[in-house]
Amino acid sequence: MSRAVLMGDPAHFHIAGGANPFTRNWWGKRKEVDKKRAIGQWHHLAKTLTSLGVRVFVIPPDERHPGLVYPANAGFLSRLEEPIPIQRKSFILSNLLPSRAGESPVYTEFLKGLGFSLVSIRHRFEGEAELFPVGEEHVFTYGGVVKQRFVPRLGIPPWRRVYGFRTERDSLGELSPFLGNGAVHDFELEEESHYHGDTVFCSLGEKREFLLAYLEGLAPESRERCRKIFGERLIPLSTRDAFYYAANSYQVRTADGLRLIIPEGVSDSLLREIERRGVIPLPIDVSEFLKKGGGAVKCMIGDLGELLDEPPSPSQTIAAFRETHRYDSRR
Repeated sequence: MSRAVLMGDPAHFHIAGGANPFTRNWWGKRKEVDKKRAIGQWHHLAKTLTSLGVRVFVIPPDERHPGLVYPANAGFLSRLEEPIPIQRKSFILSNLLPSRAGESPVYTEFLKGLGFSLVSIRHRFEGEAELFPVGEEHVFTYGGVVKQRFVPRLGIPPWRRVYGFRTERDSLGELSPFLGNGAVHDFELEEESHYHGDTVFCSLGEKREFLLAYLEGLAPESRERCRKIFGERLIPLSTRDAFYYAANSYQVRTADGLRLIIPEGVSDSLLREIERRGVIPLPIDVSEFLKKGGGAVKCMIGDLGELLDEPPSPSQTIAAFRETHRYDSRR
């Protein structure tokens, strides 16, 4: 068994829609990406994953869709942590923000090529960025979905950008049939800078039972309920660590134990807290993707779980597709 993930080739990564606060400067102008640096950081992350035994499948670049570098928004795989064939799982496709909706057909064809069964939903939902397991339960996050726009204000500059959030609470009704019998805890996001759940939460540990949490990124009622539900399993994040997107990390199980790939720059005290839970943190520089695009390690990874197939082995077409699109760490 080996973990498999999606990544999106960064050759055309740039800021197109400017759809979150990290993508624009103080005046509201879209930021410029240092392409060479971004590509180097992307390959370092891909090579780190493959060195840990993860199979990385790479979505080809598309100049029209620079957001493909963030495939955590492709959707959500049901029964993610169960070591069962993918033919018994369902991949629920995201219903994306309008400026990124053109990515959906790309994800659809790519996931079909890998051999996954796909499901579509009607409500706005942005994938495992908003829905993920914590132990035997799930966390689901949502917020007010609004039209993104500039609005006038008193001050300098005399306007502000309204971003809103990405997932509607009503989408949970469509998702629930795929989530098993464990509890699903829904939390409302409050800060536009932390517009997805995977910028506020990260589950880790032997059974993913612990939860990094930027509690100030939640609405007050959700914040208090989160404290009550998870109690000692919570690892609260400071504001500083939260703005380095410490929660936007990805855990990998290796033969030597658990590793958490985490954005570089988080505090030493947080790294020690993670180690206390039996997980070794691996800081990595993804600053070009965070400071310009508003996404860090986890945003750059779409989790496909253990890539097992029903016997006999997958068809020649699927096997060839997987081999063609598998990341070559020698690059």
